[in-house]
Amino acid sequence: MPKLGQSSFRRMLLSRILLLSVPVLLAGEYVTYRKARSGLLETARLNLTESAVEMAQDIDDWVKSLRSNLILATQSTILQSEESKNYQQFIKQLEEQLPTQVNCLQLVDLQTNEMKATSCGNEAITSIPPNQWSTEKPSDQVLSPNNVYIQNRIFKAQINRALNSENSTDIPPWRNRVQLVFMAPVYVNNFSDFKQLRYVLILESYLPLSWKDRPKSLTGFTVIIDEAGRIIAHPEPERVGVNIDQEADGPRLRNIINSALSGQTDFVHLFFFDQDGKELLAGYGAIPSPISQEKGNQWVILAVASLDDALSGLKEINSVLFYLTFSLIAASIIAALYLSRDLARPLERLRDYALTINSRESPRPVPQNLRIREFIQLGQAISIMVERLQSRASALELATKEAQIANQLKDEFLRIISHELRTPLNGIINSLQFLRDDLCDTPEEEQEYLDMANESALHLYSIVNDILDIALIQEGKLSLTQKTVDLVQIIQEAIAIQSLEIHQKGLSLKVHLKPSIKVWADPDKLKQVFLNILSNAVKFTKKGSITVIAEIEPIIHCDRITYESCEKQFQARILVKDTGIGVALDKQDKLFQPFVVVDGSTTREFGGIGLGLTISQSLMNMMGGSIDLYSKGENQGTTVTITLPVALSSSETKLFSNL
Repeated sequence: MPKLGQSSFRRMLLSRILLLSVPVLLAGEYVTYRKARSGLLETARLNLTESAVEMAQDIDDWVKSLRSNLILATQSTILQSEESKNYQQFIKQLEEQLPTQVNCLQLVDLQTNEMKATSCGNEAITSIPPNQWSTEKPSDQVLSPNNVYIQNRIFKAQINRALNSENSTDIPPWRNRVQLVFMAPVYVNNFSDFKQLRYVLILESYLPLSWKDRPKSLTGFTVIIDEAGRIIAHPEPERVGVNIDQEADGPRLRNIINSALSGQTDFVHLFFFDQDGKELLAGYGAIPSPISQEKGNQWVILAVASLDDALSGLKEINSVLFYLTFSLIAASIIAALYLSRDLARPLERLRDYALTINSRESPRPVPQNLRIREFIQLGQAISIMVERLQSRASALELATKEAQIANQLKDEFLRIISHELRTPLNGIINSLQFLRDDLCDTPEEEQEYLDMANESALHLYSIVNDILDIALIQEGKLSLTQKTVDLVQIIQEAIAIQSLEIHQKGLSLKVHLKPSIKVWADPDKLKQVFLNILSNAVKFTKKGSITVIAEIEPIIHCDRITYESCEKQFQARILVKDTGIGVALDKQDKLFQPFVVVDGSTTREFGGIGLGLTISQSLMNMMGGSIDLYSKGENQGTTVTITLPVALSSSETKLFSNL
């Protein structure tokens, strides 16, 4: 029965799926919305900036084109011939040939202010500024476009008058446009080296700008502001001629002018540059001012669009996202119901199966037809786990028995070590007590007890050294100093130490040593190994002989995979044979284990704590060698084989290569 606060797997799975899927869907909708919005704004930014730059280029090209055409017209022979009867026809032809929209062309005599020719009535387009050009120029001098004087003709009062006239035919098809008046001097020949200023050719032209009321347009409507901040062109006529400092967005517009004059093209938001108060987006560019001859004066061209136009497609995206999210949430709920059921049913079957496992005996088979691979694998894993538990239970019983045996070995070792330590200590204590109580009759007897105490102390020292050595070896802290040593000399020194005991026991010693065998080893540790092996041979041999053989033997090393690339190497092999008590075959593999002796009783015949062979094997392994023990059985002697890598010179290698 479920306890309070617990929940079923199905309910938890359903709730978790919904808790994860619904926020993810909502977050996905929000991210998609923000991404779509930023994408639309980025598109608007690129389009408006490109539109502003293109419009600036169009205005600059328009001005340059009219300047060039006007200069070419002033060089006409018709105008310079002073045949006024041809002027009117020339003006008509020139108006038709010009590539841009021309409202009016007029030719005015500067001396009499008389209209010599016109294409738009006899009313003067504008007044001619005095002293704008020099009165004469050299005959060979050609006018440049800079000689063209330009005036701006779009004034707010004129636009208001045009808009207030309902039937006025002066209302242009484009409310937002820039209109300029171009004036170029005409010099005539006076049969000298200089030409005389006589006429002024005046041209009035306009360039249509983008229309404001174009829904969803990302090219924007165009606004022109001069360097001083005066609005040159705007779709709302009442704003033309107004300084931007009077606008609510004046500081932002002033920053735009400064950025444009510094050569930047950027993207900004405007909030109060429209009579409806809508948020606007603007891209901008700059061109040299066509109505100013001063270098550095520029016009700033703005392409402006409302934020609603830029984000017009966002409403459709929101609608799609809403219905899509609603559908996905409903689909998630349905999928979660089916998923929780399909996942919970096989899990419940596995639960029932697991509850039947209540003993070490094999339970009924694992449920089949779970359909889901992971659950099938889980059932197999449960079955394997049961088998492993049964196996581990058996292994635990075996480990318990081994622990009991190890505990017995520990007790046996403690008995042995206490006996081995007590024996030399008793010898030392007894000898010292005899000497302290002055119980010796002669100096020779005192020397005998001193020698006995010294031997017991050395034996005790040897036992302690063995225990310390095995501890350092097991901790990996025992260090070696390997070098090239004379193997024969080391063996002879070890034999010399054991020779007295060999002689006292009446054993025969046979030594067969090859001369000058050099090995790579630690001399002290190698000597310790030989002392351990010879000591064991002497200790366990009551009669007979001990044989020591040292020789060099070749070894063939080949690649383990291909068995090719073989090479001959050499090693030193030392055999120590005795005719002692031998070792039973079933006990030989335990001799190299620490603290293990064949006879573990306190009344055993031979002493020792069972560390000599263990230490010797560890030292040989550390020096790159090996040690092995073989005996045919009890009372059949023992052979210990020691191998070491040799250190041969190149000449010695050639010498032994024939082996």
